[in-house]
Amino acid sequence: MREGWTRVGEGDRTSIDQLTSGARGPGERRDATAVGRDREVSGAPGAGDAVIACDRLVRIYSTAGIEVQALQSLDLVVDPGELTALVGASGSGKSTLLNILAGLDTPTAGRARVAGHDLLTMRSKDRLGYRRSVVGFLWQQTARNLFSHLTAAENVALPMRLAGLRRGKRRSRAMELLDLVGVAYCADRMPAQMSGGEQQRVAIGIALANQPAVLLADEPTGELDSDSADQVFGAMRTANAELGVTILVVTHDPLVSAQVRRTIAIRDGRISTEVLRRTTVDDQGEAADVAQEYSVLDRAGRLQIPRDFIDTLGMRDRVLLALEPDHLGVWPDTASPPTRTSTPHAAHGHGGRGGQADVHDGVTGTEGDQP
Repeated sequence: MREGWTRVGEGDRTSIDQLTSGARGPGERRDATAVGRDREVSGAPGAGDAVIACDRLVRIYSTAGIEVQALQSLDLVVDPGELTALVGASGSGKSTLLNILAGLDTPTAGRARVAGHDLLTMRSKDRLGYRRSVVGFLWQQTARNLFSHLTAAENVALPMRLAGLRRGKRRSRAMELLDLVGVAYCADRMPAQMSGGEQQRVAIGIALANQPAVLLADEPTGELDSDSADQVFGAMRTANAELGVTILVVTHDPLVSAQVRRTIAIRDGRISTEVLRRTTVDDQGEAADVAQEYSVLDRAGRLQIPRDFIDTLGMRDRVLLALEPDHLGVWPDTASPPTRTSTPHAAHGHGGRGGQADVHDGVTGTEGDQP
């Protein structure tokens, strides 16, 4: 099926200066069935308690008179306390989404709420307070997270100072956070005296200083070796478990995305698939982690069929859908779905529309017997 959208580049990065408004520094087999996390930003069941909720979110950039859509009617719901990974190819829109959630960029249309804050209507003067107290942000580059002339403890205390917290409480909380992320021994060290992994763990403490509801991390292990990356992600898991902070991590690292319960993939500005992981216990009491990949059904009834499915079956432009008692069958438009007495509706041809679906080769249709 040919995509109806043009792949576009990521939005421009915003420097850490903007975080302080002028103050410098701180599974198993792929399954073709679809599942929809189809919840409204507000007013729909299951959405009211979401800490991150995007509804048909759009971000359009104009460059040299040409408009490109970085986000195209994106839907996303993240519940309080989730530790979630966001993955996608370069240009897929993941960094644009992260910048919007961080208050560093503004949506063009749609709705986005984080911890009850409407990001589309938020005034510029309110964004500073939002970035200081509602969300914490962790950059990939360690130099963007820490002041080189401040110790680790002073770096962690800086956001609290900007928020007006008293000196004694700043020092106490800074030491608690450094201990939480496993680098209390670095309290009096300058960044140049720390490894990259230690700097990133200090940066997690900085991001958590003002007790944000959400921690956003943009490739936090991208510049680290595997051992340091494990330590950094372990620190985020600890913060998630002990502080209850919701964490959304953008990453290319499959080892990181495999350590979370939910991995969201974004493609061409929309959420395309999700991998959900759970722990099962067999009859002998043995526990095992089970992962299942789903295609995501958005509120408009769209889903993205995996590219390898499309290429294998030679799908282009449009497909045939057949409504079965408990699922949909999908065929290339060059094939004819088998006639079944159990099929309550005739097959229909659609371009780019779908629901819960099995993908067929249009010959035997045997996969259509499976829910």
